[in-house]
Amino acid sequence: MNAGFPTHVEFAGPGSGTAPLTWGQRAIWEAIERTAPDDHYFNFGRLLKVPGGRTAGEIVEALAALIERHGALRTRLGEPGRSGAEPYQRLEEKGRLPVTVAVGDPDRVLGELAARRFDYAGEWPMRVALVLDGDRVTHVVLVFCHLAADGLGAEAAVRDLRMLLLRGGRGGDRLRWPDASQPIDLARWQAGPEGRKAARAAAAYWESEYRRIPPTMFSAPSDARAAARPPIWRALLHSPALESAVRSIAHTHAASTSTVLLTAVAALVGRFTGHETCAMLPIAANRFRRDTANIVATMSQEGLFTLDLGGGGASSFTDLLRSAGPAALRAYRSAYHDPADRNRITALVGSERGMPIHPYCCFNDMRFADPGPAACDPGEITAALARTSVSWPMSQDKLNCRFCVHLTTEGVSLTADTRYLPRPDIERFLLELESLLVETAVR
Repeated sequence: MNAGFPTHVEFAGPGSGTAPLTWGQRAIWEAIERTAPDDHYFNFGRLLKVPGGRTAGEIVEALAALIERHGALRTRLGEPGRSGAEPYQRLEEKGRLPVTVAVGDPDRVLGELAARRFDYAGEWPMRVALVLDGDRVTHVVLVFCHLAADGLGAEAAVRDLRMLLLRGGRGGDRLRWPDASQPIDLARWQAGPEGRKAARAAAAYWESEYRRIPPTMFSAPSDARAAARPPIWRALLHSPALESAVRSIAHTHAASTSTVLLTAVAALVGRFTGHETCAMLPIAANRFRRDTANIVATMSQEGLFTLDLGGGGASSFTDLLRSAGPAALRAYRSAYHDPADRNRITALVGSERGMPIHPYCCFNDMRFADPGPAACDPGEITAALARTSVSWPMSQDKLNCRFCVHLTTEGVSLTADTRYLPRPDIERFLLELESLLVETAVR
């Protein structure tokens, strides 16, 4: 069935060498280590519908050009040579990337490729499949190792692959574009004077906030029997009412929908835990520099968002929203930091306070575009509550966090460790989030 279709992509790109991990690579590597062997959790993929008339050979040629252009796609983890040595990145000039040829549902193929953990030192950080309909390739499936790319980095790679397929070949006279920024160069900048200056500014913020936040947001419940098996579960809330309510609140208060949701999640964390200050770790894109805006790399990192709730969450939501805007800006600035500085600060402040300090409370807006504020009819928002649903798409044994809210085009999901937030409370949290936002919007 697959006879005659390519089994590898041969590539030979400019440059090779080694460098320390970038800050983004270091951050995700630490998360991977804490989640293994369930670290396939961090794999993600993209589907690209193939423009009409492109042959398998042309697709492979375009993939080779993509890998040659973006060093992250030919960079593997360098294994430390001695005990305690730091891992590093290893850019290679040439190689062969295996290609899977499959038939059927492209989403199924993507899921199967993403379900296996990467061999970070031995495997190329992108998996590829060609999905066939008869003898025609209809889709290219790309699955990324998170050491090579984050969501926006993957979008940049897919955009370039689409352009290569539309305009053809490895470039030459048919496609000319400026040189792409490379992670190996970014790592060297981060280790230099300008990078260290930025790192010191972020470290000062983390240190000051770590001295005042709660040691952690979710402590283990007294009844261990409340934990599920496996302990990590994800609930997904699909709520048109919540989506409309968020847009309406954003319109009324001149805020982004992301800030509205971040504030609401923080308020509910305070309600569920009793903490008067909420510390959360929102994921920031960190693509504010011209040379990193479209880089294929892992740039996203956690920032530190702290919000004083007042009396265990007694402040009105609109009062909290006014405070949340500046707090969110501070958090996103702090996200561009050196994880080594953060680890040092965590150990230092934890020693001073006599207990470990870590929020273990994350917020990740994975939408590529904020849908934006909009005036919505209160009656329509309330009526949409009838279409609310909750599903449970995932469970596993290990995760590097205890509480993670994700915003996607599918809805709002909460992935939590049921030893810290029992499964019934995961669902209750999402439904109370919907109630808080709808009540605020229609008030």
